[in-house]
Amino acid sequence: MKAVLLDLADNPLPSIVPLYADPVHAGFPSPARDHLDSQLDFNELMIRRPASTYVLRAEGQSMVKGGIAPGDYLVVDRSIEAIHGHIVVAAVDGDFLVKRLQTSPCMKLIAMSDDHPDIELSGDQQLEIFGVVTFVVKPMLGGGV
Repeated sequence: MKAVLLDLADNPLPSIVPLYADPVHAGFPSPARDHLDSQLDFNELMIRRPASTYVLRAEGQSMVKGGIAPGDYLVVDRSIEAIHGHIVVAAVDGDFLVKRLQTSPCMKLIAMSDDHPDIELSGDQQLEIFGVVTFVVKPMLGGGV
């Protein structure tokens, strides 16, 4: 799965929206309560370190079992040290991709799809980590912003 850099400058999203106190149930319906608890600031929720955070738009099918589908927006923090199990934005020999990082027993970038192979890293390959994916934002109606 590749990631495409998204420029939100031309399409700003509202950053503060109403937050209702009662959760919505995904099983049996429950009576809805119109109780506004507070406001939710998406910047505070998803961006801990603004100077080191950027957003990418995912492309491809290699991470679908990891919850990342084509068209999803990935919030990436480059200040987080990538460790075993993190989903990272990386470049292998200049090819940018999104994969789960495996550091033990060997260094590998794991595809999370039955149709895509993992990338076993050898000593002659150049790996550069460009950040850790901290949030995935999914457009549900297609198209996104």
